[in-house]
Amino acid sequence: MKRKIKLITYTACILLTTCFYACSNSNEDIEVTKIEKEDPTDDSEDTNNGEDINNAEWNLIFEEEFDTNLDKWNIWLGGAFNNEIQLYNQEQLSLQNGLLTINAEKRAVTGDSSPFDATPKDFNYVSGRIESKEKFGPSDAEGEKEYRIVSRIKLPNGNGMWPAFWTYTDPWPTKGEIDILEARGNQVTKFQSNIFYGTETGVPLTNNDDTSKSHELGVNLTSNFHVYELIWKSNALEILFDGQLLHTYNADSKNFVAELFGNKHQIVLNLAVGGGFFEGVNPDSFINSSTMQIDWIKVYKR
Repeated sequence: MKRKIKLITYTACILLTTCFYACSNSNEDIEVTKIEKEDPTDDSEDTNNGEDINNAEWNLIFEEEFDTNLDKWNIWLGGAFNNEIQLYNQEQLSLQNGLLTINAEKRAVTGDSSPFDATPKDFNYVSGRIESKEKFGPSDAEGEKEYRIVSRIKLPNGNGMWPAFWTYTDPWPTKGEIDILEARGNQVTKFQSNIFYGTETGVPLTNNDDTSKSHELGVNLTSNFHVYELIWKSNALEILFDGQLLHTYNADSKNFVAELFGNKHQIVLNLAVGGGFFEGVNPDSFINSSTMQIDWIKVYKR
């Protein structure tokens, strides 16, 4: 079936239920990790560019500096899920000075309900989302038993903004989803990480304290760039911020870390508006526009 807005290079086999809950839509209380800073008001430019991880132990296998084009990425065109109120389009993605800027702005538009459903739908915002064409993830093969997925990002500021840096593959969630970062634009000193998995397409089994963690940093994450990182192993997922380990999801029967091992995921960067992350919040209170900026993304394995 033809669509008014066609998803670039996606295959017809992608299921309608893909990413139905992609990125956590839960407002339940979850455990919080807090990092104490000597001066919580110090938002000076960070100096951690992540370059120190490219050493003899790790092999760099993917690098995106956002200097020229988005040839390594599929661009999501259409609406999404989680009751989000934005239409994703290509015009909200821009490359300048070695940065990818995703611009979310309030604008009444009509577009496809999703890349998998051409039913016209009205939206109040426009924004952008990209997914890597290449997939990544550890396996038992020699030299790829651990993966490291890293990005340097400046988060958007403002009520209603829902930025995310995450991985998944189809059929969701049977191959798992890892949210390295998702945040609320009105809570500028913290972000959240999550794990999703399920044995039935479209039905996640994990959304609780064992699979979600809130990280309080004590600095304004929307003022400057910071490095967000996942180390993916057979028996653990590690979440790092500016090179500092925040939390380890150790494999056990409650979080399904072991079930994710051996699956290859695409990398996703997007800026959603509203949805489950802002359940019960009046959209009229959302900021009119804000931007998420990405300096680079790198993937290593060993």
